[in-house]
Amino acid sequence: MKNKKFITLGFSCITVAAALLFSSALSAESSIKDAEASRLEALSKFTKVVNIVEQYNVDDVTIEELMDKALDGMMKNLDAHSNYLTQKDYKRLKVQTNGEFGGLGITVGMKDGALTVISPIDGTPADKAGLKAGDIILKINDESTLNMTIDEAVAIMRGKVGDPIDITIVRKGEAKPINVHIVRGNITIESVHAKVINNDILYIRVASFDKKVAEDVTKEINKRKASTKGIILDLRNNPGGLLDQAVALVDIFVDSGAIVSQKGRSAAENKVFTATKSSTLTNVPLVVLINGGSASASEIVSGAIQDHKRGVLIGEKTFGKGSVQVVLPITETEAIKLTIARYYLPSGRTIQAVGVTPDITVLPGEVTTHENDFAIKEADLKKHLEEELEKVEPKKGKDKEEKKVNKDIITPEMLNKDIQLKEAADVIRALIITKG
Repeated sequence: MKNKKFITLGFSCITVAAALLFSSALSAESSIKDAEASRLEALSKFTKVVNIVEQYNVDDVTIEELMDKALDGMMKNLDAHSNYLTQKDYKRLKVQTNGEFGGLGITVGMKDGALTVISPIDGTPADKAGLKAGDIILKINDESTLNMTIDEAVAIMRGKVGDPIDITIVRKGEAKPINVHIVRGNITIESVHAKVINNDILYIRVASFDKKVAEDVTKEINKRKASTKGIILDLRNNPGGLLDQAVALVDIFVDSGAIVSQKGRSAAENKVFTATKSSTLTNVPLVVLINGGSASASEIVSGAIQDHKRGVLIGEKTFGKGSVQVVLPITETEAIKLTIARYYLPSGRTIQAVGVTPDITVLPGEVTTHENDFAIKEADLKKHLEEELEKVEPKKGKDKEEKKVNKDIITPEMLNKDIQLKEAADVIRALIITKG
């Protein structure tokens, strides 16, 4: 009798389980059908609107024009960096940015819906005209930038070398918009520059992340490795560039662990980039300079170094662009630029719209110095020990020939003109002393 009960109970459980599975299958099938019906309904609505506009719009509009406008509007409304590339736009995008072209030498992005200067490139017409990171561009040649895409703005700003252009900007701290007149020039990007401070601090300026950044930085470090006790890496006004170069640059200073991770909607877009001990060149004290013009790849480098506690970050909060875009062709002559993932730093924190906060905040400017003309020292006394002084500081020759300025050296006067760099030099000196 007991066995019969167990058999009956077991059969009931199997029946219930089968019923639940069948119900779950029906529910899944129903969800698929609902999703498909919703999709067809949405496409039907879109087709209906296109037909109505084509038939009744006050101006004659072809179906091709309507589709281009629809695609353009859809991509713009996804995010600030996604957009539809017409044949003309796609052709512009293929221009090699690491070559020479006629333009202003400025990198722009969308911030809070406004066309914003991420950074002017060193030594370019935009840099010489005084454009700064954070400037909001209101007009380009009297044309409003409202609802203008980044690619459209870049297309207007690029042009024939020698042709003038007028930019109207809004700058923080200024009561009125500023008009800036710029003459287009040949834009040649030199990404890596190196100098020395006091013969033992290596200063490396990375202006943008092109395909040779890691190679060039490696050369500069190896060239002065014997005498270098500390390194200042300047990423101010660096708008970013190639991800692999950002990863390779961090790898020069960090010997293990994650550098950056990329996470998207699709698992295929999820990647983790890690440091390798074999690629690490140096463990000397490191300071990284950043500001509001440091974006994308610059934020990956500075954020990774901060998370690994490998160096000290000095300057201002970065721009906050931590998304990944790809260009996907839809025909032979047209494409879409789509955001497919976001970057995350080793600690898991995001860069997007947040940026990287420096360890020591220092605003730009010059060092204010005051000389005390009334201070009296031993050397000013009438009978100070001149012979003893000569032993350590021989008399200078009478010839007053001017010394040639060494372009590879940053002098104390230069440091005083850049308070952020001066702070970086002081911090690195303290780290060198501490390390011994």
